[in-house]
Amino acid sequence: MNLHLQNKVIIVTGGAKGIGEGICRVLAAEGAIPAVVGRNAADNAAAVAAIEKSGGQAFAVQAELSDTAEVKKAVETVAARFGRIEGLVNNAGVNDGVGLQNGTTEQFIASLRKNLTHYFEMAQFCLPYLKQSRGAIVNISSKTAETGQGGTSAYAAANGGRNALTREWAVELRDDGIRVNALIVAECMTPLYKKYLETLDNPAEVLAQIQERIPLGSRMTTSEEIANMVAFLLSDCSSHTTGQLIHVDGGYVHLDRALLSNAHRKNL
Repeated sequence: MNLHLQNKVIIVTGGAKGIGEGICRVLAAEGAIPAVVGRNAADNAAAVAAIEKSGGQAFAVQAELSDTAEVKKAVETVAARFGRIEGLVNNAGVNDGVGLQNGTTEQFIASLRKNLTHYFEMAQFCLPYLKQSRGAIVNISSKTAETGQGGTSAYAAANGGRNALTREWAVELRDDGIRVNALIVAECMTPLYKKYLETLDNPAEVLAQIQERIPLGSRMTTSEEIANMVAFLLSDCSSHTTGQLIHVDGGYVHLDRALLSNAHRKNL
């Protein structure tokens, strides 16, 4: 299927690593020009170099997304370079473990700044260009807003906000032809996920337990699987899809996670 993304400029926050990097690679493979926005210039450059080595195009902008001025400057830098913006993928964020029992108000607010506020700001600063191109927005969100996780109130609240903004923007921007959707991530192997596992005494055992609870295939979702859906949602092939919270998670959120895997069934 041709997604007709050739030469479309799409900003991807946190596009240098993990899910964001996967999204940038798939977009570039489809002929789009991902603009990688993130705080680490070396990581951004490495992501762009890898895409260019594979024959694609990409662009890097260093920005601290917790700073409104830098968010604005990042958008302006992309617009000045290309003269247009056809898509936005809000992806950057971190599950920072600010919980109800162990967190403070200051930590809670700071977490919202890191995980939600820049979603709003990126969309707002991109809006004039998205109106011109009748572009699309995809917000990357997390299962924590729907399932709960424990010990991560701020991150769960931020993701609930991402989901709510997705539907609010879909309504507000409908007359401008701007589609807005969210992709909900559950269990996806990323550098941050690996780092978390490495802090455990029994990482292999914990990973096996997590994978056992994923109904489809008892395995983690890959960043490429998430990226493929993001590319579709940004494309004209999803031209009548807006305001949707789409789960690419092997059935983790909506199917019964108490189901036994095929391997266990065979042993019964």
